[in-house]
Amino acid sequence: MKDSIIIRVTTAITTVTGTIVLGAWFFQPPVIGLTTREPGTDGRVEFKNEKTSEVKIGEYFQKYTAEAGTDSGSWPAFRGKNRDNIDKVNTGLADEWPESGPRVLWSIDLGEGHAGAAIHSGRVYILDYDEARRSDALRCFSFSTGKELWRRWYAMPLKRNHGRSRTVPAVTDKFVVTIGPKGHVMCADSINGDFLWGIDLVKEYGSVIPDWYAGQCPLIDDGMAVIAPAGKSLLVGVDCGTGKILFDTPNQDNFKMSHSSVMIMNFNGKRIYLYSALGGLTGISADKHDMGRVLFTTREWTNSVIAPSPVAFPDGRIFATAGYGAGSMLLKLEYSGNRYSIKKIYSNKPEENFSSEQQTPVLVDGFLFGILPKDGGSYRNQFACYDPRGRIVWTSGKTRQFGLGPFLYADSKFFILSDDGILTMARFSLESFKVLSQVKIIEGRDCWAPLALADGKMLLRSSKKMICIDLKLTEQSQ
Repeated sequence: MKDSIIIRVTTAITTVTGTIVLGAWFFQPPVIGLTTREPGTDGRVEFKNEKTSEVKIGEYFQKYTAEAGTDSGSWPAFRGKNRDNIDKVNTGLADEWPESGPRVLWSIDLGEGHAGAAIHSGRVYILDYDEARRSDALRCFSFSTGKELWRRWYAMPLKRNHGRSRTVPAVTDKFVVTIGPKGHVMCADSINGDFLWGIDLVKEYGSVIPDWYAGQCPLIDDGMAVIAPAGKSLLVGVDCGTGKILFDTPNQDNFKMSHSSVMIMNFNGKRIYLYSALGGLTGISADKHDMGRVLFTTREWTNSVIAPSPVAFPDGRIFATAGYGAGSMLLKLEYSGNRYSIKKIYSNKPEENFSSEQQTPVLVDGFLFGILPKDGGSYRNQFACYDPRGRIVWTSGKTRQFGLGPFLYADSKFFILSDDGILTMARFSLESFKVLSQVKIIEGRDCWAPLALADGKMLLRSSKKMICIDLKLTEQSQ
């Protein structure tokens, strides 16, 4: 009996004591004994912008001591000045390389991604992903030396998804515009890197970022950034100097954003913004008197994944292609009775004829050139010449496959980079594929980024490294 009383008393005392201690802890102000940590005072990178809706675009900046190059050439955007992947300026490039290949002038390490570079006024611009800072970073380098001039970035935590950054900046004498992996548009001064404005496409327009992050490359047209949010607005034009919206095209068909980029088409005296969205292909007026007006739309071309951009012919034909079983389609734009209409001429399955999975074909002398997709049957991953009337003229053959690699046309030659870093130079021909030189030029994998060429120098990259090579040097001059 005594033991029972002792146990009950002990339990009661323990309960009361615990209640007093818990109450004292609960009501005690939590700041006693603590100091406030100011951002940056402990050397750690701040990630207060964990959510896309909270990103402060262009928030951080760093300037370096390097100087811009003296080069005057320009490759100012995705697929060059005219967005056709054709260089008409660089001539006298070497017709063959020594066994070691063209000379590598400089190289830089990058965060994992597939974003290509733009070149303008002795500067190189690339949208990188800074893995240490977990940030989208617009980086500016000297084209002559590869030394970094400045960097503008913003916190954007991203999980690896076959890399992160994928887009090519657009640059002019005054402005540089980028689109980040999660749809953050940023405009900065192209010389000193000063931040001008930013737009969160997801937050402002309800854009749905496609699988593997955004692949759309911005267009600057006469000082105006042209972007396809494909959310509540299909296309918008933004004044690069002020950030003011100059036109806004409603998305009446509820199209979604693809990896394709906005192209410019000229037809019947009309300038047209051409966009291959998820859901259909559309043309929007680029003329000042009715800018932003939808001229034509077709749902004939609709696929779940679209990476290549449409290729426009001078006569109004449009070639559209994509991977993952989509194949290709040739359409024809017509103008009659003061209105535009578009119709399908034919379509191909990937194993039947010419198509592309990732890179946009190049139009030269009325023929299309490109790399066939992995589901291209017996022609898979080969470089091919295609007659748009419906016939493959030639391919590079089963012993020369290029994966998803990029290519461009210059000095009557094709330069083709396989996705494992082998660079091939081939003579332009409508008869056969003739290799002039071939060399392993860059280590690494997934060499998918578009190439850039200016002043006889080419920029190319693997998933984690970018190099600059001299295409004018020959074996005798090295």
